[in-house]
Amino acid sequence: MRTRLPLFRRAFVDSWRSTLAWAAGLAAAAFLYLPLYPSIGGSEQMQEMVNALPAEMTRALNYDQIASGPGYTQATLFGLIGFLLLSIATVAWGAAAVGGDEESGQLELTLAHGVRRVQVVLERALALLLRVLLLAALVFVVISLLNGPSQLDIDAGNLFGAVVLFSGLGLLSGSAALCLGAVTGRRTYGLAAGAAVAVLGYVFNAVGRQSPDVDWLLSLSPYHWAYGNSPVANGADWAAAGWLWGLSAALVALAAVALERRDVGA
Repeated sequence: MRTRLPLFRRAFVDSWRSTLAWAAGLAAAAFLYLPLYPSIGGSEQMQEMVNALPAEMTRALNYDQIASGPGYTQATLFGLIGFLLLSIATVAWGAAAVGGDEESGQLELTLAHGVRRVQVVLERALALLLRVLLLAALVFVVISLLNGPSQLDIDAGNLFGAVVLFSGLGLLSGSAALCLGAVTGRRTYGLAAGAAVAVLGYVFNAVGRQSPDVDWLLSLSPYHWAYGNSPVANGADWAAAGWLWGLSAALVALAAVALERRDVGA
């Protein structure tokens, strides 16, 4: 009897150590940053410190909302360290999914066993999706546990929406890495594509918030699509979530078509 989704199972099982490591990193970041809020957030001293910073820096880092529990969580965890950790993880996984396998020669061996190329892309993408969902679920649980003790006052519905956007943002970078890796057969190009989505999204958001003259950059920033509404405080922009997840699906479809039509190992 043939095993269902063999490539998915293998990709997920083989990456359990890295999944566990990134999960530990995200949990550690939450436990490091969020319990500090009662001692620094919402206080006059904290507000004076934020006001003393250059306005451009405050807007770029989203520190203009850091005096509230939801704003503090948004700026420090979702908008900075958590975004960084999840982006690095998904870009690495996405680039290795097809491009990395082709560079190592493993992809040709897999295809020699009668596996369809579309199946390779879809099952590897499914493994990437499951890893992202597991990390997102962990973030939701950890923040929920710290919400009361850390006096964050985060609404559970808003937190859920923020996690959906957080995972969609990370998945978009990973899907871009997977796509270019499948298109070119090179892991390096996949890494470059995924990193470009994450870095340029962050930069466009930071620059676009500085002046009305350049606020058109915000419409090009996936980071702003996800966080422009401050979802931890105000709830998710579900249209933005749809764009993030929809673009990821489109990139996976493009990767499947590209791999089906080109020579492998050429």
